[in-house]
Amino acid sequence: MPSDPGGGAEGVDVTVVVAVYNTMPYLTDCLNSLVKQSIGAGRMEVVAVDDGSTDGSGAELDRFAEEHPDIVKVLRQPNSGGPAAPSNRALDVARGRYVYFVGADDHLGREALERMVEAADGWGSDVLVGKMKGVNGREVKQDLFAENRVDVDLFDSPLPWLLSNCKLFRRDLVERHKLRFPEDMPIGSDQPFTIEACVRAERISVLADYTCYYAMLRDDGGNITQGAVEVYTRLECAERLFEFVAGLLEPGPGRDAIVHRHAKWELTKPIREGLLELDDDARRDVCARVGAIVDRYVPDDVLALLPIKRRVRLRLAQRGDVDRLCEAIRADAAEETFAVTLKNGRAYHAYEGFEDAGAGVPDDLYEITKGLRRRLIDEVRAVGARRADDLLEITVRTPINGPDAADPKVVHLAFAVRGRDGRVRLDEASGAELDRDLSGDGLTLTVRMPKSLLFASGTAKRTLRLIVRASGETYDVAVQAGLPGPCKSLVWHRIRPYRLSVRGDGRGTTAIETRPSFPVRAVVRRLRRALHLRSAVSLGGK
Repeated sequence: MPSDPGGGAEGVDVTVVVAVYNTMPYLTDCLNSLVKQSIGAGRMEVVAVDDGSTDGSGAELDRFAEEHPDIVKVLRQPNSGGPAAPSNRALDVARGRYVYFVGADDHLGREALERMVEAADGWGSDVLVGKMKGVNGREVKQDLFAENRVDVDLFDSPLPWLLSNCKLFRRDLVERHKLRFPEDMPIGSDQPFTIEACVRAERISVLADYTCYYAMLRDDGGNITQGAVEVYTRLECAERLFEFVAGLLEPGPGRDAIVHRHAKWELTKPIREGLLELDDDARRDVCARVGAIVDRYVPDDVLALLPIKRRVRLRLAQRGDVDRLCEAIRADAAEETFAVTLKNGRAYHAYEGFEDAGAGVPDDLYEITKGLRRRLIDEVRAVGARRADDLLEITVRTPINGPDAADPKVVHLAFAVRGRDGRVRLDEASGAELDRDLSGDGLTLTVRMPKSLLFASGTAKRTLRLIVRASGETYDVAVQAGLPGPCKSLVWHRIRPYRLSVRGDGRGTTAIETRPSFPVRAVVRRLRRALHLRSAVSLGGK
């Protein structure tokens, strides 16, 4: 039957396109999920294109085509080096009113196609995104799937972070605008297709109340976009993506929304660990080409939106500073930590090139106003606790340095005390001594609390917290417990004994607890001592 881009063959609502290359055994689950779709055989077809598989995928396709001839159609071609060519070939023979692309590693929920077609028909959607979920550790951002949405803006939504082609496209839209996948892109070829489809669409919708698509992370890491790819392959695909977006979209907030995504992901991939494996000339070439993309397509305000390590690496590449860029990559590969520098009321991540006149990178690029809380939560630890006489001493290590770190108004410790009313209040640790040891590695705080402070608000659990004021914000974070073991002892308050403990609580944060205790022998000894002293005083008076 000839292709009918306008309405599709009678009864065929959706063509499912599967580009296949060496995806066993995952292919079996994928095909099973397709032939069992609730939409029924009469309303769907599967066009699977074997792109020169050598692992038995071709035989598995033949088996399903034989068992389900009314659903599965198999095409074959020599290996093309990527999913673009087989996807295009399937589009050329597609008959459905809609087309839906499924990775041969992945699978669908049983009602996925029926629900998506019904929603797209009811809403008049040209592009419909069914809810996706990662499997086996595959990460799929969920921001887009908070609720069903009839209309979604490509540029003012989380959609730019989900640009795979695993969506339902109205085939009339695809054929009217002659949308096809660029076959010279071995990776990322689905993004130009998806971006242009969304730009041309009159309506983009989200179906979020049913998980349609399960994206699998293969045990062997073999998903082409998830696995290792040569530096130059990633670089060339990044160049194509930025050129395509610039040709499709005028400068402005819309283009910046897409550029933000590509700068964060595709553009930073050529300047990761793989760069270190290249010779000096190749490193300089990669840096020059990445820098040219930044110069041409990435405005400073978009660069500032990226995580610090990524934006600094891009700036170093832009400056042609290959040596510092490689040092940054080595440090990250070794999982080195970098200090938080507090100065002039602001917080900075002291990453490669910070305060280095030779690097020529301004301090502003290192500011971490939005990321400071996460850094503090991850790296602030109580590393020691001991009781000496009537003092409790706790040592807290932080990644903080810089001139402002010495100011107790900027950095200090506090306690969260849960009172009888259930509300939490902060006790600013008044009456405690606080020593500061400031070095290049960070700030170490040692707090010495007298017994009177421990009982100032009655018997309670107190959570140790770090208070940091920077960049116009106050950050209050619980101090994680990195203690070698719990600190426990018996203390007396007035005439009653209490069990004092400093340890990590159920959330791993440092908790100081004082609980009534009734050790009989200790009470007897203390009473005997008190009676003995009273008797001695009485005898002395006589």
